Amino acid sequence: MFDRFKRRSYELEYIDTGNYTAAEYDDCIGELQLVNRWMGDAHTLKSTLFREIEHEDLRRFSVLDVGAGSGELLRVTATWARETGRTVQAVGLELNERSALSIVEESRGFPEITSVRGDALALPFGDTDFDYVICSLFTHHFAEDQIIKILREMNRVARRRIIVIDLHRHPVAYFLYTTLGKLVLKNRLTRHDGALSILRSFKAEELLALAKRAGLRGVGVSRHFPYRLVLNAQAA
Repeated sequence: MFDRFKRRSYELEYIDTGNYTAAEYDDCIGELQLVNRWMGDAHTLKSTLFREIEHEDLRRFSVLDVGAGSGELLRVTATWARETGRTVQAVGLELNERSALSIVEESRGFPEITSVRGDALALPFGDTDFDYVICSLFTHHFAEDQIIKILREMNRVARRRIIVIDLHRHPVAYFLYTTLGKLVLKNRLTRHDGALSILRSFKAEELLALAKRAGLRGVGVSRHFPYRLVLNAQAA
């Protein structure tokens, strides 16, 4: 059983193959938002990006979220910026038109948040357009050569730092998701893809090796509860 955790799986998730209906997709996005809140992605952002901004004492900053989904982390960022008296320009990039529209629709009341349709492999922005470029639970959807291209593109458009949050491929994480998850998750995509996402994700040394192959500087990979890895690198 434990052999399956030694190497990344390359089995495609339903969300990557288009094997879903529009209704399933909408329901999946809702469940994923709940899962991400439970599993601490917002907390991870607070202990990385927000801490960095406080350390630099920035009163104004810009952030690009690559593969932003519904824009949940952008709203967390905008809320924190307001609460701490800061101004943020927040942009969510999505290849999927429905997701790009969802970012705007779910961010009503946050005029500082906008969305752009685009490809993470060739970001439609100029060099150093954003202070920070982040992504969350995104890179595991790609093969290694694609991840390297994505990291290089993130690095190209960032002025200060890039932050990549993704899953830690660990048998306990998989066991908890496939047992406890069945009790609360009803959506076919969420149940199948969430478990497969763990198998497609990384060990810390794998993520660090990809960052080095991408030529990133000042790279560190840290573990965050529960079963998250965070790659933090200085922009070139």
